Amino acid sequence: MSKSIFYHAGCPVCISAEHDIVNLIGAEQVEIVHLGEDRERIAEAEKAGVNSVPALVTPNGNTLHLNFGASIADVKA
Repeated sequence: MSKSIFYHAGCPVCISAEHDIVNLIGAEQVEIVHLGEDRERIAEAEKAGVNSVPALVTPNGNTLHLNFGASIADVKA
């Protein structure tokens, strides 16, 4: 993986965190995945260790959970 991946569910907490992440590391360095709109990527997020959103998966595979918007179980429901 060459970019970080930012997973979120579209809630206000997630959108705010998305803007901060893009401002911190740059839009070209992060792929934004809205799990509410791109539901087929939920399994991918879980495999990467995402337990709640918003979460950032770094290029070396570390999963960073930011604040707390929703659990992955809530996103799946």
